[in-house]
Amino acid sequence: MRRLLWLLTLGALAVALTACPRKAEEQAGAEAAPTEETSLPGANIRVGLAFDAGGKFDRSFNQSAWEGAQRAAQELGVQIFDFEPADPSQVGQGIRTFAEEGFDLVIGVGFANEPAITATAQEFPNVKFAVIDAVPGEGKLPNALGVVFREHEGSFLVGYVAGKLSRTGVVGFIGGMDIPLIHKFEAGFRAGAEYAFKEDKIQGKVLVGYVGNTPAAWNDPAKAKEIASSQARQGADIIYAAAGGSGLGLIDFVKEEMCLREGGAVRFVREDRFAGVPKYPAYEEKCGEGTTPLFFIGVDSNQNYLGDTDNDPTTLNHGLTSMVKRVDVAVYDTIKSVVDGTFQGGVKDLGLAEDGVGYALDEYNQALIPEEVKARLEELKQAIINGEIQVPETR
Repeated sequence: MRRLLWLLTLGALAVALTACPRKAEEQAGAEAAPTEETSLPGANIRVGLAFDAGGKFDRSFNQSAWEGAQRAAQELGVQIFDFEPADPSQVGQGIRTFAEEGFDLVIGVGFANEPAITATAQEFPNVKFAVIDAVPGEGKLPNALGVVFREHEGSFLVGYVAGKLSRTGVVGFIGGMDIPLIHKFEAGFRAGAEYAFKEDKIQGKVLVGYVGNTPAAWNDPAKAKEIASSQARQGADIIYAAAGGSGLGLIDFVKEEMCLREGGAVRFVREDRFAGVPKYPAYEEKCGEGTTPLFFIGVDSNQNYLGDTDNDPTTLNHGLTSMVKRVDVAVYDTIKSVVDGTFQGGVKDLGLAEDGVGYALDEYNQALIPEEVKARLEELKQAIINGEIQVPETR
């Protein structure tokens, strides 16, 4: 262990402590480690997670991966170490260190880790590797697995919710980095919203904005908040962010503003579907006649709870739903395959049919989504799985 830390420190020169590999229980407390570690099947398995620039606790993509790894530590007994880059130039830095130390499995969390995973997997054929959101070695390396998702399918469903429940007929999308991966979220969301607009015979609109063109776009909540404000001024009452840690800026904006007031570019084109939902005191004080609630749609993890302003799920929640991408399950299943001896390189593609993506329904948004919309979502989900609806992946 000392050699592992020494190698990383040498390679990183003056990298901050937050960028060093650390074992799960060193950060999360004793509960992250199993009580009887030696009795569990993965007690001798070491797994290294190399995170992307967005940060492990982004409450979204990276955090979902971390939660899957923690579950593996608790249930299988594996030893979990992680590496967080201090800046985008260090993405992938921990991968080689894990391989040189002879780790059983090295997981790159995020597409930016793919080049390093591919190169290192070719150099260390006895070490197993995986990348979330990318395919290493074009899927031809026997010791490297790429896990990808059909994000456009899940985004279609939350887009349908937005289009069906928007009172203004204007919804928004905020992407993190302007790249093809996030275009899948945008294309699916737009298609779902437009499907709902067409059903209801209204002229709806989908506004689109991106935080940036570099990896820094995953961790710039101020910019996302600025985009959200602009979209709200144009009438967007429901906004979906696929932006990693930047998406927290949207959530802050929605919880601060709470509602839109009719006037200017804001026009109400249908009835208030949330009129019967109990409001919390601060909302009643700030918002009244001529207003409609503002909502965000979360991504990757279930972020519904982040819209609760008064610690009471029975009152109005500003998280309408979340497009859940089961990165946690993908990480757990990959680790388990190493423990079970069933790991195979190649590609794993997860969508609605595999429960790899979907929409979140829980105590925080049960009252927000009408029963007929829930039923219609299940119909649309099955239609996508059956191939009756082809969801676009690109703009």
